[in-house]
Amino acid sequence: MATVDAILAAKYPGKAHARRVAQALKTQDAGAIYLEAQKTRLIEDNDEAQPFRQRRPFFYLTGCPEPDASMVYDIKADELTLFIPPIDPDSVIWSGLPLSLEEAAKLYDVDHVQYTTDVNGTLAKIASAQAGKTAAFAIGEQVSSDIKFDGFAQANLTDLKKVIEDARVVKDAYEVALLRKANDISTKGHIAIAKAARAATNERELEAAWLSGCIANGCREQSYHPIFAGGANGATLHYVKNDEYLVDQETKQRKGNLLIDAGGEYRSYCADITRVVPLNGTFPTETRQIYEIVLRMQSECIGMLKEGVRWDDVHAHAHRVAIKGLLELGILKGGEEELFEKRISVAFFPHGLGHYLGMDTHDTGGYPNYSDADKMFRYLRVRGILPAGSVITVEPGIYFCRFIIDPVLNDPETGKYIDAAVLERYWNVGGVRIEDNIHITKDGHDNLTSAPKAIEEIEALAQ
Repeated sequence: MATVDAILAAKYPGKAHARRVAQALKTQDAGAIYLEAQKTRLIEDNDEAQPFRQRRPFFYLTGCPEPDASMVYDIKADELTLFIPPIDPDSVIWSGLPLSLEEAAKLYDVDHVQYTTDVNGTLAKIASAQAGKTAAFAIGEQVSSDIKFDGFAQANLTDLKKVIEDARVVKDAYEVALLRKANDISTKGHIAIAKAARAATNERELEAAWLSGCIANGCREQSYHPIFAGGANGATLHYVKNDEYLVDQETKQRKGNLLIDAGGEYRSYCADITRVVPLNGTFPTETRQIYEIVLRMQSECIGMLKEGVRWDDVHAHAHRVAIKGLLELGILKGGEEELFEKRISVAFFPHGLGHYLGMDTHDTGGYPNYSDADKMFRYLRVRGILPAGSVITVEPGIYFCRFIIDPVLNDPETGKYIDAAVLERYWNVGGVRIEDNIHITKDGHDNLTSAPKAIEEIEALAQ
């Protein structure tokens, strides 16, 4: 079996992706696909460029991270042409020589490399060769005003985006290798943070250490703004302040635990990992109890995964495991089925079990229904059947957020299912979430995330 680095030594399979997209467009093997890279844009009221993030549709068909580029795929001829900006002599003194045509041809899985000044001529040539009977496909809001589709029977600016988004759900071996590499680098970061957490005094110290490790190991960009939430801050799902003290400034007591949700981006592909570590070397009793439930939720849900599994069912199972665990602790009261039907667990587990992962953290193709009347499924980012080749996060959590729980507790119809006296002991837990990245296969699954998560492993690192 080829190693990750051996797979990634080859070119990103942009042309294979172009063929897949063309087939899904049902073009009768003719026409053209046109895509543009992200443009260089200046910061408002400033002469510096904004931070650059490549357009995902363009990268998917080229593997090219260069700004201001474009591409054309001639479907009938099966030829992919990359267009890069010509040399601007005024910019060379500041930025050095840009990528040359010859260098680009060696780097990317394309048939031809030309300058962006040749785009319209190439499009016209394809249209002429196909007697003007075929369509040009592009993304409407991502076409520059000077691009011409003259000679084509039509310029279809509506279908391409969705087709690419659907195609991206199923990853090939190269994409899985990129995701595994991002996970491997991010795992190193999570281990380092677990070791450093006990000595840290502020959340921002740990964020700084995380960013340093990612950059040093090849992930200069982040998949998303990382979360370093001490104590009760972990109850905020997307806490991003990362600037509070890890010691209570009034009591001088160290907070019990730290929730870390962080992943590096490697060559435009994302890792998304969440772990919880004790700030004193061992988990407080209440945190340990909740951690055991969440770990059981995740373990059972991952065990269900294979091609054809309905993600909604896996999410529902996570809630059933949470209900059973919270009943055992005495936080919930009543029968398991009644609690499930009344959706009481949603107050403690308000988000979806996970989402597709790829070039975006919340990757394309999930078809969520945020208007779902059923609050248990409203924030589930993936609905329906999981295909082999997809990569999905499994991230159950239990949270103690007063803003969410108090309305349920204070409602006579739902409050009777919660023991307020027992609940009182758990507010300082904040939140516990454990998240891995799972590759779905025909017969099962492959966990791309190797960051330690067993309680004994986590505590050993933290000590």
